[in-house]
Amino acid sequence: MASSLHQNPTFIKPHSSPSIKPSTPTRRSYIPVHCGGPRSQRGPLIKGRFLSIEAIQAIQTLKRINRINPQTQTETQLQTKTLTRLIKSDLVATLKELLRQEQPTLALRVFSAVRSEYGADLTLYAEMLKVLGNCGMYEDVDRLIEEIEVGGGIGCDEDPKGVLSLIKAVIGAKRRDLLVRVYEMLKRSGWGEVVEFDEYVVKVLSNGFKGFGDDELAQEILNDYDRFCKAKFNTFGVV
Repeated sequence: MASSLHQNPTFIKPHSSPSIKPSTPTRRSYIPVHCGGPRSQRGPLIKGRFLSIEAIQAIQTLKRINRINPQTQTETQLQTKTLTRLIKSDLVATLKELLRQEQPTLALRVFSAVRSEYGADLTLYAEMLKVLGNCGMYEDVDRLIEEIEVGGGIGCDEDPKGVLSLIKAVIGAKRRDLLVRVYEMLKRSGWGEVVEFDEYVVKVLSNGFKGFGDDELAQEILNDYDRFCKAKFNTFGVV
């Protein structure tokens, strides 16, 4: 019996322990979201910007309401309810996505909600003006500049990048009269007297007037800037 075991060992199955693979942490991937419309006509979301579920639902709801009947009172109430339940980051993300999709009518409604709830800086105004100008909604472009004036104009502490964006948006909309009003707001804020704006802002503003054929005003801007720089230099020289 013992010899047969040694001669025919094939029936004995060796014990094998199951291989255990080391666990690896799962990596969550984010996928850019498209919210309606022909995909071939729009690119993906800007890198680093991701819409929350709430923002996506708000965009879809606004589009659906606007498609049915944008003039009814019930619809206005639904739009208000849709927007007021969003936190600031989702509300701004909703606005920027509508601007990216070039939905100016809906964007104006969201912009109104952002402005009334949290206020809007010049950069956000500039983004609105750029899309409105591209879509030929010049009356709304004029109205937004008027809102900036009524709201106190351009303050001395404004971010030069925001001022630059606003100037470029007005030039892009081909609104020479509005550029004059922006320049006047800058002067009222103390620009050229107590406030020194970035030299590139001066250059873009001056070139904008040159593009409109107003060489005299373009030179006036350069002269104001040079005068301020000389006065500043003399002041430091005295000290």
